[in-house]
Amino acid sequence: MTLKLYAHPFSSYCQKVLVALYENGIPFEWRALSHENPQVMEELTALWPMKRFPVLVDAGRTVMEASIIIEHLGLYHPGPVRLLPEDARSAIEVRLMDRFFDNYISTPQQKIVGDSLRPQTERDPRGVADARAMLDTAYGWLDNVMADREWAAGDHFSLADCGAAPFLFYADWTHRIEASFPHVIAYRQRLLARPSFARAVDEARPYRPLFPLGAPDRD
Repeated sequence: MTLKLYAHPFSSYCQKVLVALYENGIPFEWRALSHENPQVMEELTALWPMKRFPVLVDAGRTVMEASIIIEHLGLYHPGPVRLLPEDARSAIEVRLMDRFFDNYISTPQQKIVGDSLRPQTERDPRGVADARAMLDTAYGWLDNVMADREWAAGDHFSLADCGAAPFLFYADWTHRIEASFPHVIAYRQRLLARPSFARAVDEARPYRPLFPLGAPDRD
């Protein structure tokens, strides 16, 4: 049966799953979420009342959360690129880096963006300042890690890189990665050059005007 992916191409967490799908050439049916097609959102809500996406449907089974979807794909639809190592010790490093990008890059980045969407009277300046400080700390830690690595967990592209790609992409738009973090900048460029992520970036280009902070004229 055809995989169905409920997603939006401009969403970072959806791009995380798209990178995994594109890496291994896994066919799937787009169930694109949009205001023009409320039926798809109704389907998503019936599958997952939290209304968060992406959501994957595979032979009647509903799979939520981007990292879990990628692990599911590796188990049930394996391809030539193994995104989670078979060796348990190596897999721990991949999962650690995956959690790092989720918690310390994506979460503060989304805090800043989300705050910008609030009415002025409901803004949280202290929370935004804390999020920017967390991103600077995360950039510094990652810069040391990437000094001697090609990919997030070592020599091989993995689940962690699937998330790092969109999260660093949008983080740099939101809170610029300064020149003092050269290894992070170089890693972000390698991710942008990866065909699977380059495809996801290109598919999302029409939606750049939706970025509330103003999408920069680069990347």
